[in-house]
Amino acid sequence: MAVIMHVDMDSFFASIEQRDRPELRGKPVIVGGLRDSKRGVVSTCSYEARKYGVHSAMPIAQAVKLCPHGIFLPGDHGKYAAVSQEIRQVFYQFSPVVEIISIDEAFLDMTGCEHFYDTLIDLGKAIKDRIYETVSLTASVGIAPNKFTAKLASEYRKPDGLVIINSDEVEDWLVPMPVTKVWGIGEKTARALATWQIHTIGDLRRCSQQFLIQQFGKQGQSLYLLARGIDPRPVLPDSETKSIGRETTFPTDVTEITKLRQVLANLVADVGIRLRRQELWGRTITIKLRYSDFSTITRSTTVPEPIDNDDEIFATAYDLLQRNIQRRPIRLLGISVSQLTSFSQASLFADPRREKLTELMDELNTRYDRAVIYKGRQLQPRSSPPHEKGST
Repeated sequence: MAVIMHVDMDSFFASIEQRDRPELRGKPVIVGGLRDSKRGVVSTCSYEARKYGVHSAMPIAQAVKLCPHGIFLPGDHGKYAAVSQEIRQVFYQFSPVVEIISIDEAFLDMTGCEHFYDTLIDLGKAIKDRIYETVSLTASVGIAPNKFTAKLASEYRKPDGLVIINSDEVEDWLVPMPVTKVWGIGEKTARALATWQIHTIGDLRRCSQQFLIQQFGKQGQSLYLLARGIDPRPVLPDSETKSIGRETTFPTDVTEITKLRQVLANLVADVGIRLRRQELWGRTITIKLRYSDFSTITRSTTVPEPIDNDDEIFATAYDLLQRNIQRRPIRLLGISVSQLTSFSQASLFADPRREKLTELMDELNTRYDRAVIYKGRQLQPRSSPPHEKGST
């Protein structure tokens, strides 16, 4: 029988801030932007703030109305990533099979490893204690026969929870839970199910497999199985980087193509040096544009041979930008490189002179831990008419 563990850090960003600043402990901490931020969105909030209805993805302005005495912080994502890396090292002390889901949660396949502990409770306590010893933060842990039930278990008694669901308890444990707890059921599907008086997982279980497939297609098969606590998906360790990217949200909406070009150049410079540090090249270049009304588009193109050079990445990305830009203010701009391959395979296609110049720039910028030498396109542009065509 499989033993799957889901570990979810408690109010991760806010908890780190409370850990590092004792005066914030026990207070409603909201991470994502300062109080007067007109564009900020809540990334994480402490449990003290959640009592007032504040939650992640909520606009900062709304959070201020709900919790006017809250402590609003812009966040330090470099610090959060460093803490996340420490926690990941703890995971690998317990199991070689770890699937990282996000910066603050992961699945661990503990099958076979559970025999090192007297009970599953002892196993759960051991990893919680090790995490706390390492980063002084609490985690909620769920242990169950599969990923679906393990994740639900970790959510069940937050914060600092530990819930064990044995295989013979799964079906009964799921019965009273709202149907929205089933993966794949969002608001739209929940409304459809409600028309048939299906509100809980127990209600969903009374539906035949044929009925669910007729109504929801392939998703119906998944709903049928999950309602019975059946989830055959394995824990998949993500050992390879799938893409490298960077994006930025502007403090005010941008309309000038020259400004977008300059920001894109700086984003490309960051992505490029990260590719080269990991000895990776990529073939697919993707840009991401989010407009002032929050509508978002992504556009991609695949080049014939893998590249890691800023000039080639920028030229491809800027061409995409020019061909897809619309006459609307832009809120966010992003760039990513995917279809990655190792340096040794891709180096056959390199231009030696360009490669030498890039190595020199990387060496200097890494030595001083900042951009001391850069391309002219990264400089702040002069004012120009909105959406004018610029040169590459």
